[in-house]
Amino acid sequence: MDLDLRKLRYFVAVAEHRHFGRAAEQLYITQPVLSRQIRAFEQELQCALLVRTTRSVELTTAGKQLYEEAPGVLAAVDAAMRRVRDVDRAVQRLVVAFSPGLHVSEALRAFTSRYPDVETDVVPARWWEQDMPLRDGRAQVGFLRRPFDDSGLHTTPIGHEPRVACMPAEHPLAHRGELTSADLDGERMLDAPTRRTSSLEEKFELIAAGHGIALVPLSVARSYSRPDLAHRPVTDAPGVQTCLAVLADRREKLLRDFLEIATATLRRI
Repeated sequence: MDLDLRKLRYFVAVAEHRHFGRAAEQLYITQPVLSRQIRAFEQELQCALLVRTTRSVELTTAGKQLYEEAPGVLAAVDAAMRRVRDVDRAVQRLVVAFSPGLHVSEALRAFTSRYPDVETDVVPARWWEQDMPLRDGRAQVGFLRRPFDDSGLHTTPIGHEPRVACMPAEHPLAHRGELTSADLDGERMLDAPTRRTSSLEEKFELIAAGHGIALVPLSVARSYSRPDLAHRPVTDAPGVQTCLAVLADRREKLLRDFLEIATATLRRI
């Protein structure tokens, strides 16, 4: 079966809005046309993606899986089309994937000062599949935080960062300057595999709502700072390693030079 990318984009719009009418408006098509396209997509896949009622649209188990897979598929196709256009225009481009909370901008500035004719771009790496932008071609190099699947990758250690306990600002532990792991005994933790969230925004929203505490890297907590949340250092929690990663078989001089520049730059930060 050939994947119809147009139907996949239609499905993503319905999954995001949970409403055919609003999705149709976003796509600039009529609702009956959208409904027919989604039904045809389900027939092609031979599984139901949506549960329709008079008031709502919900995802089936298969629909949830496809909704999770779709962004990577669409992004990979878009990246491939961009590479084709770059070749046609004789454009050199370097794309760096980055884990949530990590900042690669200083390394990109240092690289651009040496290679002003190379266009640079970034793509976020989702925390549960940080290596995917490297494997599907969206990025040539990643500034990532372990753990991730490093099979077939060459990695260069950059540093370590501590983990902190993130909690509602009114939580009793939020009034302490620092914590130990023993202080968290008996607390409900929002860490995988206890409860996997689809985004950090979702995780922090659940924390703020009182659903539990999460141990997160310090840079993540700082990047998602908000007044109703507090984070405190956990003195005996193991830190997490940051590293640069590339596919092991990539040998381009441009990529090697970026790794050299980025390693020196990021280790100073």
